[in-house]
Amino acid sequence: MSIELVWNLHCGTGENPLWDEAHQRLLFCDIPARQIHAFTPATAAKRSWTLPEVVGSFGLCASGRLIVAQRHRVVFYDLDSETLTAFTDAVDEPPTNRLNDGKVAPDGSFWVGSMDENTPRRPTGHLYRVTPDGRITRMVSGLTISNGLAWSPDGRTMYHADTPEGVVYAWDYHQGEIGNRRVFARLSEAQGRPDGGAVDAQGCYWSAGVSAGHLNRFAADGTLTATIALPTATPTMACFTPGWLYITSLRRAGVAADSPDGGLFRMPTHHVGTAIAAFPDL
Repeated sequence: MSIELVWNLHCGTGENPLWDEAHQRLLFCDIPARQIHAFTPATAAKRSWTLPEVVGSFGLCASGRLIVAQRHRVVFYDLDSETLTAFTDAVDEPPTNRLNDGKVAPDGSFWVGSMDENTPRRPTGHLYRVTPDGRITRMVSGLTISNGLAWSPDGRTMYHADTPEGVVYAWDYHQGEIGNRRVFARLSEAQGRPDGGAVDAQGCYWSAGVSAGHLNRFAADGTLTATIALPTATPTMACFTPGWLYITSLRRAGVAADSPDGGLFRMPTHHVGTAIAAFPDL
């Protein structure tokens, strides 16, 4: 399988690859660098924006703006005008926590989790739901690194991981409410602790194995159906685009200068991703 390094930009923590259909480009972020990047496959054009705070994650909005999770609050950002607009109040988190993985759910709400930045990490993180009125509601507590958000094609199952635990959970999902949490998959360090997640149109869940350089694909019943070895030791999330699967990665301190870790990769695929929801900010 041919896997190509398309942008070797040495992200500290490259994350959140997202296909922007309207502009035919892939968006992704580098969390500690406070940047959002854009890669246009048709022309190989590259562009970057720097925000005032860390960019934990983001989603598309109906207006064309982005909804962005910064350290302790959620904002809107307009890539064209480079304008940031306040949206939510700050979340009640320890100062050593920050917002992390987030996505727009099928019902249009924005879900985002938090994580502890201490070493060793502690289970002080949470998972939040953000609604169009700016309300941010705590939905889950006791998380160490909230990660892996994705939804089944019918929108009735939400996937969510706690990376250090090596566990991906499945929840029943209905109009922004969750229940019936169960273990969907357990991954060892060698398989790759679960980082970001994506779901294809067949209902399979793709988990970036950040500790093992693997991309793991699970059937809807939790059966591991494929493990793909990647040319980076630290993949963080996959994203489906027309004909391609893009993968972000992070770069740990002390890696060799010529290491591809922290780059953006892609491989050809016949798989199609689920529909990308937009946050209703209009």
